[in-house]
Amino acid sequence: MTIEPPAPEEPRRPFGPRDPGDAWVVAPTGERYWGRFGAAGLLAFDPARGVLLQHRVSWSHFGGTWALPGGARHEGESARDGALREAAEEAGVPDAAVRARFASVFDLGYWSYTTLVGEVVEPFEPMISDPESVELAWVPVDEIGSFALHPGFAASWEQLRGLLEVRPAVIVDAANVVGSVPDGWWKDRAGAAQRLIDRVRARGAAGVAASALGLGADTWFPEWTVVVEGQAKAVADGGDGVEVVRAEASGDDRIVHEARRLVAAGRAVTVVTSDRELAQRVTDARATARGARWLLDLLP
Repeated sequence: MTIEPPAPEEPRRPFGPRDPGDAWVVAPTGERYWGRFGAAGLLAFDPARGVLLQHRVSWSHFGGTWALPGGARHEGESARDGALREAAEEAGVPDAAVRARFASVFDLGYWSYTTLVGEVVEPFEPMISDPESVELAWVPVDEIGSFALHPGFAASWEQLRGLLEVRPAVIVDAANVVGSVPDGWWKDRAGAAQRLIDRVRARGAAGVAASALGLGADTWFPEWTVVVEGQAKAVADGGDGVEVVRAEASGDDRIVHEARRLVAAGRAVTVVTSDRELAQRVTDARATARGARWLLDLLP
């Protein structure tokens, strides 16, 4: 969605070795776009303070406007990693301070710009750490439209703003999903559940296509909860965006409880189970039910 228009001069990076990604891409019609492997930027959203904006230095293209910290991606670097790296380099954003929520992509075929939207989970003060910024500021959401915005950011802001309050969450009925594949899981229930959790963690890091969740943008990074019961409770704790919940009694009852809790917290909840009775119970709790195959098709 957000596009970084071609700059009239190469961005100045006086420190460190040059990366192969720091090069121009020339469009068939002659326009130039910075970032041989595309570019990415971070929209850091703090519900209490607003969005972190960068006041661009005068010598840059559209100098004097406000936009997001961002820049060229490195070779082999994901858009998510590129956005977080650029935010750290340009605004001192700590790696652990932001939790990725979704990504929106403006793709021209020969060049793309990805806006990673992340929620601030550990408050921090931004710091100018390179010459591309005049000022960094937290701007309340309702005030952003009154700033002189970079044209690319201005064109995408309203759509991005409309998605800031969307928070998807996925609850996995581990026993049902594991039991849907006859791979010998009954010989080691905890091991089978652990393998599922590891795969969910990998998918969580890569994100889920918006079409799979029925949401806007391009890629989402939901909150993941895996509910385990019985012998499978011996699994390790989650981490990396995956919470493991151990049901002390009925696994189904705990799943319904988690669904109700997350719906009440404003999450758009998807429960993964092929159990028809449980699917009806979570639907009654205003969650969406998906079969085990839906998740298995997503997992690496």
